[in-house]
This record gives sequence, C-alpha cells and structure tokens, in this order.
Amino acid sequence: MEGIIEMEGMEFFAYHGCYDTERLVGNKFIVHVTLITNCDKATVSDNIHDTLNYLSAYEIVAREMKTPSRLLEHVARRVLEALHDTFPELLRATVKVSKLNPPLGGKVAATSVTLSK
Repeated sequence: MEGIIEMEGMEFFAYHGCYDTERLVGNKFIVHVTLITNCDKATVSDNIHDTLNYLSAYEIVAREMKTPSRLLEHVARRVLEALHDTFPELLRATVKVSKLNPPLGGKVAATSVTLSK
C-alpha cells in the first residue's frame, strides 16, 4: 500500500542567498516535504519501526537548512539527496523551499523552488 507522508510548514531561520547581505543577516524559510513510501507493514503493525520516521526526516531537513547555499535549488537538492540516502524505502520525495519576503525591491510574500526525485 503506497502512502504519502507530508510535512508542511516547517519554519527555519537560515542564511541562504546569492547576495552577501542575505548570507549575513539571514531570512525565514518555509519547507514542505512530501514522502511517498510503502506503508503496508506499518498499517498492520502500528509500530514506528515499520514506517518512515518523520522525526528523522525533520532532523534531516533541519540539518540541511543550517548549511548556507546561494540557491534554493541547491538547498532543495541537498534535502532530497539526504532523504533518499537515509530512507532506502522512499519511493519518491518532493521538497518545496520558500524564502519569505525575498529582497526583490518590491512586496513579494515568498519565492519558492520545488524539486522531486
């Protein structure tokens, strides 16, 4: 049985950006992750050891968000790669990284990059 685990609205303060100022002062980011995995065993056993542990997935996202990158694409790829490296049972994952109030010279709520693997 294919299952979808979604982790929505994870908020981080990080130092990603192309410009020196962004990497110096930092910004708020929101991350959404969708994990597709086989849930057959967990639906029967009711045991956390039989599922993709989303606490561990959160810790991976948090760790990757601490490492500064110039591009959101780079951040999203690192998160995807780390998730796939950690969870061999992961069939597919999607990561959306949004930078809130990006410095674009006007009012913009967020810019986002979404990658899937």
